[in-house]
Amino acid sequence: MFKVLVSDPISDLGIQQLVEADDVVVEKKTGLTEDELIRIIPEYDALLVRSQTTVTEKIMAAGTRLKVVGRAGVGVDNINLEAATQRGIIVINAPDGNTITTCEHAFAMMMALARHIPQAYAKTIGGTWDRKSFLGVELRNKTLGVLGMGRIGSEVAKRAKAFGMDILGYDPFLTQDRAEKMGVKLATVDDIVRNADFITVHTPLTPETRGMISAPQFAVMKKGMRIVNCARGGVIDELALVDAINEGIVAGAAFDVFEHEPPQPDHPFLNNPKIIVTPHLGASTVEAQENVAIDVSEQVLHILRDEPFKNAVNMPPVAPSVMNQLQPYFSLGEKLGTIAAQINNEAVKEIVVDYAGELSDVDTQPLTRYIVKGILSRHFGSDVNIVNSMHLAKAREINVVVSKTSAAKGFTNLISVSLKLQSGDERRVAGTLLSGYGDRVVQINKFPVDIEPKGNLIYISHNDKPGIIGKVGTLLGNNDVNIAVMQVGRKIVGGEAIMVLTVDKAVSKEVLDQLTKLPEINTAQEIVLS
Repeated sequence: MFKVLVSDPISDLGIQQLVEADDVVVEKKTGLTEDELIRIIPEYDALLVRSQTTVTEKIMAAGTRLKVVGRAGVGVDNINLEAATQRGIIVINAPDGNTITTCEHAFAMMMALARHIPQAYAKTIGGTWDRKSFLGVELRNKTLGVLGMGRIGSEVAKRAKAFGMDILGYDPFLTQDRAEKMGVKLATVDDIVRNADFITVHTPLTPETRGMISAPQFAVMKKGMRIVNCARGGVIDELALVDAINEGIVAGAAFDVFEHEPPQPDHPFLNNPKIIVTPHLGASTVEAQENVAIDVSEQVLHILRDEPFKNAVNMPPVAPSVMNQLQPYFSLGEKLGTIAAQINNEAVKEIVVDYAGELSDVDTQPLTRYIVKGILSRHFGSDVNIVNSMHLAKAREINVVVSKTSAAKGFTNLISVSLKLQSGDERRVAGTLLSGYGDRVVQINKFPVDIEPKGNLIYISHNDKPGIIGKVGTLLGNNDVNIAVMQVGRKIVGGEAIMVLTVDKAVSKEVLDQLTKLPEINTAQEIVLS
């Protein structure tokens, strides 16, 4: 018999299949301290939690029978993933259970925003019958910009179409074909900012998306537009939004999330009559709480019975012999994916990974997951990991192709990562491990290089003309950016060339813009590596 401990309040319906299983005993013990959990966890095979229980390294070290920790929800910040992976404990979550609930909340917020429902309600129950102050707008024939066309954003777009709205959709992995299938017009962030009557945000919070909508974007918006955020606080600059409302650019906003939760009592959203706020209720429905518990319970049962499972958020089991061969390449693979993603600004249709040399004889699936994680992390941040990376790529209709050859072009092993883009172009990065030197990038696009992939890099595409290096160095020096290492690559004299600079600190967007304005410079992109 398997023993499952439920240490947080979870509905009986959610864990019903575990309770009814003939080979499982379920015990509910909530409100336990860490020491109390450590004392009893050795007798359990599975632990089921929500957000109250923090599953620490000490708890997992004591859980000598523990095979799986299930989180009835999406976020796993309360679970030590590294400790679980080191001990072979699988951690699973339920990423799909709150999709419809969050979508419906976002749509409800948009409708409440359009018709001033909370404000009208408050005034009416306060004893004032006021029909003149709350003139609203229809959703029909309005343009809705959806920033983030993942599970939730796609569901919002589907419902908006039923209301007769025109949909502009942005997602870094949204291709023209997929947009057409959904009846959405593929757009850039700038297209949406300039043309949308309503904007709804459905992206994770990453360095790419933090402040995605800020003062420069508000400055070019339609006067009277409205904005909804039921995704992550910080994607929209809160103070810039208040300014835009005060200036009459934004007619109103509806937020379910804040950059810091709970917000301080003096937060400007809390006393602004044009902003509707709710306390992070996106997943707060009976159905969603039951669905996530049902989903995670089902996967716990599969894992205990050694059956196929999904939604693991830490590393899957790998044979020790294979792990020993692949381990040195995990960091390199993820960095190659990260570089490929950061030198690309188009939608990706296909990821091609080529393994050459001794790696051609090894099961490289775990390494491929690291590479795909590196590619997707630019836009998904911590929402992508080495287990769900392949699933997220598939969900975005990105094909992942792996090829192998024993010929490694002079290297013991060579890993090449290519991004096939919607335009037909390709971005390519290749790397290897050099004895005594560690990770090295040896090719970017068609140019040979020799780069240590760490820290802050600047990738510059330019025409091979005299004086370019000097102009770049002078500009960076004038902006207090010190160059540690410089690599240049070209095929023919006077033709297309690249320059890769390792610099001592992050480079601002303003500096990158200045670089692109230099004569003969085509592009200048920052690459940030840990």
